[in-house]
Amino acid sequence: MAETPSRILPFGSLVAAMVTPFTETGGVDFDATAALAAKLVDDGCDGLVVSGTTGETSTLEDSEKEDLYRVVVETVGDRARVIAGTGTNHTSHSVEMARRAERAGAHAQLVVTPYYNKPTQSGVLAHFTAVSEASDLPIMVYDIPGRSGIPITTETMLRLAENPRIGALKDAKADFSAITRVLAGTDLDVYAGDDGLTLPWMAAGAVGVVSVSAQVATVAFRALVDAAAAGDLDEARQIHFALDPVVRAVMTHLPGAVSAKQILRLQGVLANAVVRLPLVEPDAGELGPVLADLAEAGWDIGSAGAPRAARA
Repeated sequence: MAETPSRILPFGSLVAAMVTPFTETGGVDFDATAALAAKLVDDGCDGLVVSGTTGETSTLEDSEKEDLYRVVVETVGDRARVIAGTGTNHTSHSVEMARRAERAGAHAQLVVTPYYNKPTQSGVLAHFTAVSEASDLPIMVYDIPGRSGIPITTETMLRLAENPRIGALKDAKADFSAITRVLAGTDLDVYAGDDGLTLPWMAAGAVGVVSVSAQVATVAFRALVDAAAAGDLDEARQIHFALDPVVRAVMTHLPGAVSAKQILRLQGVLANAVVRLPLVEPDAGELGPVLADLAEAGWDIGSAGAPRAARA
């Protein structure tokens, strides 16, 4: 296996965007959350996003989020970076969540572009500045125009990079020209925010990935990130090809939280795949394409989910 980078990354390099496990009745299952966090770190994650989009943050109460931060910190906080999903489209609410995350012991926070409101770039800059001033937690900016409705322009990102509390960017814009300018013009730690773009983004200088799929194929993603970081592009390319149907299974047919929970259940990692409305569990027809992609990847989905080599 390729060697990992020598520099200690304040946000980690393989960062799983964790699902939030629920009980059969829809409450947060904190014991299952702790077990999942421990497994992900055991298998190679050095960072975890808690209560991000895949964690169904929009349907979690503030107190549930704070408790989730605390549980994951207590479980793996000495072995991995715990990144709290604090961003909302209401600046004062985001400020409050930043303070809650700091109180719970999180190491950093993931702050998404304010969604739905469609602020100007001046508003985007003011929003991130206000959140950065609310706590001492370093910020990973999350640029995902497909969900937020607006991009963070490159000029705004260059200005945000001047803020000492903004240390990283999770880029889910799929704009290689824009990310090249950020990589060339700032000291930000850049992370692929699209699972399938891990290799090209790291080849250009990104330090890792914040990934939904990594929680169902952690060892393979760890190998991909390590190979890319070491400049072993031949090895990284082969892992990238092998992971392609897994990424498609997780990211293209159903919401990521839904598909990831279904696969984790098949793997025996989660006891159920319960999600909160407005998300619902898939019927057999909706789940079929997910299973077909996993079969293409060689996973034994008929019994215990992925084969041991993909799960260990």
